Amino acid sequence: MNWLNHELYIEPIDAYIDPARPVRRAIITHGHADHARPGHEHVLATPQTIAIMKQRYGANCAGSFQELDFGETLVDGPVTITLFPAGHILGSAQVRLAYQGRVAVVTGDYKTHADSTAQPFELVPCDLFVTEATFGLPVFQHPDPTREIARLLASVEAQPDRCHVIGAYALGKAQRVIKLIREAGYDAPIFLHGAQEKLCAYYAGQGVELGNLQKALDRDRGSFPGHIVIAPPSALRDRWSRRLPDPVVCQASGWMTIRQRAKQSGVELPLVISDHADWNELTATITATGADTVWVTHGREDALVHWCRSQGLKAEPLYMQGREEDAGE
Repeated sequence: MNWLNHELYIEPIDAYIDPARPVRRAIITHGHADHARPGHEHVLATPQTIAIMKQRYGANCAGSFQELDFGETLVDGPVTITLFPAGHILGSAQVRLAYQGRVAVVTGDYKTHADSTAQPFELVPCDLFVTEATFGLPVFQHPDPTREIARLLASVEAQPDRCHVIGAYALGKAQRVIKLIREAGYDAPIFLHGAQEKLCAYYAGQGVELGNLQKALDRDRGSFPGHIVIAPPSALRDRWSRRLPDPVVCQASGWMTIRQRAKQSGVELPLVISDHADWNELTATITATGADTVWVTHGREDALVHWCRSQGLKAEPLYMQGREEDAGE
């Protein structure tokens, strides 16, 4: 499509999707830092993504904001824009663009399996499908997350004299892990690193019930054994974690599929919980959209492009810069 280029620039309306540098007009798919950056003159996004951007970067992180709810249509000159849930984190959107009889869908990051902390993914038929490929290799097939949480709670019960500290990114992953723990029946207080308090409060304000959360900073060492602590992955290896007596170090990430990676990171209990589509979800979704053309933005582009071409589709890697492998994972 000559009206949408490989930088995800929409020429007829002079706008970019998830641009890596400040631009005049930006459409933002979701609030992770490698997609939502400050400094744009005008931002179009879901209400939740705008709220998250303001919380992370400040109220004036863009010159102006325009909210667009899921399913609402915006006619912008010759282009019609509609946002659909991407299922990745709260407020995450796929961008549907219609122009001169052709439809493109740009997914940002997405997953199709159930997640009670995000609006469920909606399949959007299109001619051009722009997909991520974070886990775009057949080896990545994520297990049921409830099974991973059951392993965690079994470990908590078996080791009441230790605490379990879970590395989970502050936006999306922390709230999802907490919600899964609550849905498994665990109702004791969960302690939070300070970096996660505001976003957990925002999710709770949006109706995502996270139960009794308490600040880890306010507790003495003697109160942690037998409890669960949630912290950013970086905190697992800095002085913050030294306050925790004999912790079982856990990490919630799709990358925990790679056991050697978990071992190198000092993770005792890896939890394979991902907010990205795995190989089966990627290939099934591409097929279901009916798209004849697929662009792959970031991740394991080459393998997914090869698969698409083997299915008779026109496919290209975009090799986009600035998309972080671990963001949100």
